[in-house]
Amino acid sequence: MNPSSRKPGDPRRSRLTLRDLAKHADVSPATVSLVLRKSPLVAETTRERVLESVRTLGYVYNRGAASLRTQRTHTVGIAINELINPYFAQLTAAIERALNRIGYSVFLSNSAEDPVHQDHFIETMREHNADGVIVCPAERTTAVSLQQLNAFQMPCVLISRHVPGAAVDFAGNDHRRGSFLAAEHLISLGHTRIAMIGGNEYSSTGIERHEGFAAALAAHGVTFDPGLLVTCAPTREGGAEAILRLLDRADPPTAAVCYNDVIAFGVMLGLRKLGLEPGQDFAVTGCDDIAEAALWSPGLTSVAIDTVAMGDAAVQLLLARIAETDAPPRSVVLEPKLVVRASSGTQRENSIRPARPTTKSS
Repeated sequence: MNPSSRKPGDPRRSRLTLRDLAKHADVSPATVSLVLRKSPLVAETTRERVLESVRTLGYVYNRGAASLRTQRTHTVGIAINELINPYFAQLTAAIERALNRIGYSVFLSNSAEDPVHQDHFIETMREHNADGVIVCPAERTTAVSLQQLNAFQMPCVLISRHVPGAAVDFAGNDHRRGSFLAAEHLISLGHTRIAMIGGNEYSSTGIERHEGFAAALAAHGVTFDPGLLVTCAPTREGGAEAILRLLDRADPPTAAVCYNDVIAFGVMLGLRKLGLEPGQDFAVTGCDDIAEAALWSPGLTSVAIDTVAMGDAAVQLLLARIAETDAPPRSVVLEPKLVVRASSGTQRENSIRPARPTTKSS
């Protein structure tokens, strides 16, 4: 019986081979294999021809058998520190889309800033023989816990946050530069009493955004007041409470660089509770430029981070690590961009001209 004469539902269709498909589609068996594994290396017209043959012949891809042949499961674990934050939700979606394009399935974990939960998930991924993991490390993650992955030759890429001393691949954003740009923007508008709201020393992002903020003040000769550096929960509630405390001071700030957009939204709500209008009575900037930032009234000035590019970079680093487990660690650090909207207001008197010193993430 000719393979092309077999109809869907015929039990003999399980006997079909890659060679049968290749002959029917007039391509090589290797090309058929790439199409079935959703490789991006195949031209779209060729892909469609192979898939049409799959439908016509009723071929069913045995992924389990393929995994035995290649020693790959085509699964990846993604551990994210806080999925309820819109920025990390966007980042997770970007990673998953990039993996789906190349035929990988995803296991997902929300560590909720708990390194113990994170370690348990990574161990579970090892037990399920995942091809690798992409981790946005929870606060207080240690290098020791990540270095164990190297010992087990478990491919790992850190994303958005890095962990000092952990010799693993990293895809992220220049957080120092981002907060530098935000603070410098406010200084250029004439502000000299500028608060930094949110962030802490338990993650690389918190440390670097604080450092970038302080560097911008120093570059322009603006006095750093430790009393204007306020930590808070990375939530709307945290931002609202922080601005109420700051404006209750005898010498309150006139502007704030917020650790993330969600905190900035809370600051804007807190200002309105006091009868003050963001962008007019007080300048506000955020960071991450999530979709909601442009929809607020006034629109939120924010440091844009390209989550799609970061997700793509993390996946490419992971594929390279899977192919070459002993290669030296690699890093991809993206440049942020300041998106100016109405929340930061307009020029004040006696403004300071911006400078452009170079800052780099470690």
